Amino acid sequence: MDNEDGLYGDILKGLAVYFDSAFVSDIRETARRFPRRELGYALNHNQTASKTWLMDALHGATGGRVGTVCIVGGWYGVLGAMLLHDRRFDVERVLNVDIDPSCAPVAESLNRTHVADGKFRCLTADMYELDYRGTDWQGQGEDGGRRSAGPDLIINTACEHLARFGEWYGRIPEGMLVALQSNDFFDYRDHVNCVPTLAAFKDRAPMAEVLFEGDLKLKKYTRFMLIGRR
Repeated sequence: MDNEDGLYGDILKGLAVYFDSAFVSDIRETARRFPRRELGYALNHNQTASKTWLMDALHGATGGRVGTVCIVGGWYGVLGAMLLHDRRFDVERVLNVDIDPSCAPVAESLNRTHVADGKFRCLTADMYELDYRGTDWQGQGEDGGRRSAGPDLIINTACEHLARFGEWYGRIPEGMLVALQSNDFFDYRDHVNCVPTLAAFKDRAPMAEVLFEGDLKLKKYTRFMLIGRR
């Protein structure tokens, strides 16, 4: 580490002690092991504000009992870590799905506290190919057999990145609890499925029961969110 990295590392170490936070400790160790600019993006103000908003709304909609959670497009596992460290939630386990194999080591480091107790797992896979009704995606059961049950909750906070959003959404079983986010940041080149309004998002992702709908105005764009039963 150079002097600047050492300074920030010491700050995070001190905050981990002050707040008695395993999460801050995991962030510090991950930043040391994976000094990537993208990690900073994953933990920046807009990202954490959007995820905090999601968790507050999700708690209001579910009372905190969310069971097994599948986060697709999970990137570096920040949302999974936030959920697992939030004492308001009863989470059985989190599966973090991303097609990029370079994400898994970072996500496992950021979630090392819950990797150790079996509550967090990464899966490098294409979200378009998963069977959300129940396949081997949850991994080995205690008896060595494959679990057959699907998740209780599917979260996708990157709907703006999905060129074939309708195809993916069509794979979700009817009645499944889902939490979705998109935005109106059309100027970013990787955003191929933005929506101009919350109403447009609702049209694109119809639900049998909407438990929450809303928008969050950020500096450069507005983020939209839907929570409900597919």
